[in-house]
Amino acid sequence: MVSFLEFEKPIAELEARIVELRATASAGDIDIGGEIATLEQRAARMLGDTYARLTPWQKTQVARHAERPHFKDYVAGLFDNFMPLAGDRAFSDDQAIVGGFATLGDRRLMVIGHEKGDDTASRVRHNFGMAKPEGYRKAIRLMELADRFGLPVVTLVDTSGAFPGVQAEERGQAEAIARSTEACLKLGVPMVAAVVGEGGSGGAIALAAANRVLMFEHAVYSVISPEGCASILWRTAAKASEAATAMQVTAQHLKALGVIDRIVPEPMGGAHRDPVQAIANLGTAIEAELDSLSTMDADALRTDRADKFLAIGA
Repeated sequence: MVSFLEFEKPIAELEARIVELRATASAGDIDIGGEIATLEQRAARMLGDTYARLTPWQKTQVARHAERPHFKDYVAGLFDNFMPLAGDRAFSDDQAIVGGFATLGDRRLMVIGHEKGDDTASRVRHNFGMAKPEGYRKAIRLMELADRFGLPVVTLVDTSGAFPGVQAEERGQAEAIARSTEACLKLGVPMVAAVVGEGGSGGAIALAAANRVLMFEHAVYSVISPEGCASILWRTAAKASEAATAMQVTAQHLKALGVIDRIVPEPMGGAHRDPVQAIANLGTAIEAELDSLSTMDADALRTDRADKFLAIGA
């Protein structure tokens, strides 16, 4: 069963009614197939209409949905021969960022991404996808390894932001994020980043300074969370909806602003309703972008990356 968001309550009530009618039909001789079909069509129309006019704040809620695919799901459904690589060779292995060698079709590459976890134990283990300095230093190590072997880099971004704890600051959080961003920009191999859920602040850009930045239709990408912005501007997180609108956090806004390069469509009702189709859509988009970058040499790739980011806001 899908977990419904607050704005989906009318859809939830209708689908609950459909479930009741199916149970009634299966338990007796009453033929109510026609009524069930009518309600199913109505529910599909309602779902389509709702998702066609989501507000930025509603998209933020969809992007955070606990049942959206996570990094491990993309690895399982999209990549083959995944070989995880651990540790930053300096402090520890941060499981908020996971990466390793993999294949996509017949292409060998390095895949790196945030892992939020999907139950209490895994969320704690992966620190809810909020990386510490050792996580970004691991990402740097893996990117440099990919560069050494001439392998494209694919990153999957899904984090509310870098971990804001005292220990992370003591170990050089800001410096680690800056170094990771620099490592992205210095790569002499193609790099494609995809914002698959939340793209939060420096925690996101550290893995997203790529030649091509993709973004799921209902993902969000911003310098601060709507709640954080509202707390600064209005002294209350209750204004998060207004903040999300003002910040232009959606894929549609960011494509128009030139911050991202491609919007990847999601199944009707969001990626959490049909993860298999969502993962397939992303794979198709990533392969297309890697194909378009494959003819560029190292200098051209670096120049392309630099020009892309320098042009934002110009």
